[in-house]
Amino acid sequence: MSESNQTSNHTTPVSLWFWVIGAIALLWNLMGLMAFAVQMAMTDETIAKLPEAQQEIYRNMPSWVIVCFAFAVCFGVLGCVLLLLRNKLAIPALILSLIGVLGQYGYMFFISNTAEVMGAGAMVLPAIVVLISIALVPYAISCKQKGKLK
Repeated sequence: MSESNQTSNHTTPVSLWFWVIGAIALLWNLMGLMAFAVQMAMTDETIAKLPEAQQEIYRNMPSWVIVCFAFAVCFGVLGCVLLLLRNKLAIPALILSLIGVLGQYGYMFFISNTAEVMGAGAMVLPAIVVLISIALVPYAISCKQKGKLK
């Protein structure tokens, strides 16, 4: 391999923190994927066991919100895997995940009555999801700018 080929494939060494952040982000997104799988596996019998108000939330949820949830978790996992592989395609994957998160939780916060039914305390985890999703995009962009992603 010529020296010019070696230079073009070179990426900047990364610190332990890169791997820690990437691994935690991947685990976080895998938990989201599990939550999605659990929600998709809910049967009518399972939903019928919930309080009436929660049943209405599930029954009235538009299909596009479920699609947003799928985008959020699938592209979130993909983005974090690509980040750990030091691949620059992590950036568009994490942007697509963020779009899914904003669609899903935009519905929850501003369109549905989820906060009213579940209580304000139930909005803490979704707020954390939004913040982490937002933070991962500039983090990945920064990694690219610093030469950590190729």
